[in-house]
Amino acid sequence: MNLDPRRLAVLAAIARRGTLAGAAAALHVTPSAVSQQLAQLEHTVGRPLVDRSGRRAVLTAAGRVLAARAEAIERELAEAERELTAMSGRAAGLVRVGAFPTVIRFLLIPAMARLARDHPDVTCSITELDGPPALRELRLGGLDVTITERDASLGLESRRQVHVVPLVEDPYRVVVPLDWPPVHSYGDLADRPWICGPPSSTTGQVLDRLSRERGFTPRRVHLCVDYPAVLALVSAGLGATIAPDLALRGMADFAVRVTDLPVAGARRLDALVTAGRTALPAVEALLTALVQ
Repeated sequence: MNLDPRRLAVLAAIARRGTLAGAAAALHVTPSAVSQQLAQLEHTVGRPLVDRSGRRAVLTAAGRVLAARAEAIERELAEAERELTAMSGRAAGLVRVGAFPTVIRFLLIPAMARLARDHPDVTCSITELDGPPALRELRLGGLDVTITERDASLGLESRRQVHVVPLVEDPYRVVVPLDWPPVHSYGDLADRPWICGPPSSTTGQVLDRLSRERGFTPRRVHLCVDYPAVLALVSAGLGATIAPDLALRGMADFAVRVTDLPVAGARRLDALVTAGRTALPAVEALLTALVQ
């Protein structure tokens, strides 16, 4: 029996994605190419590896055995890549990064400029992605790094198969429309409308904590998580908001004012890295550039 590692990689992609189309997208080939590679692998093995009778591709017992071996082969190849790159004494290769717009604009782009200067053989591919979809893509192997946010007052969440690298702490500010009267205390905002994210979002959680600490009940009128859109709503006089410093770097385009109220906590930006890839020189170079 002569097993082709490339066909095993196709089987591993099917196992991760759950469909032939998903595997094709991850491998950047057509679904028919995936189907052909799978058929050839099944012919070599002499038994079915995937049950395609339903909407999803379900691996047979033999398929699960081979997929697990394929995953092990991929890990060994990644380790070999790391060792060979380390022997060369330089960082090189592609790093696939997922991030949300504020981080792309104000953190990733400057980091890429530093990366191009210090490590010209490292390139980045950026995908706009956040939250659970980004974590899923990371675990499926579609990303090497994703950057996420959390309330800095909360503990670091343990994540299976993922290494968490703290990047920066980004303080929150209270922002109001430019034409509102001066704000001297949170009491001045008790009856004002507020703009924030839903309760499960970082800003929603921060506003909950802030209202408990300051003893007021914010009147949440608009729910929005995209900071340019939030600042546009504030600029239109539709409410106050909480925004991190990083997002306020683009506030010159809006008629808003940052108040002098005590800092409303901070968010923590973390880089989540696929386990086993943290030590790759190209990934290390990107993480260093992000915190410079």
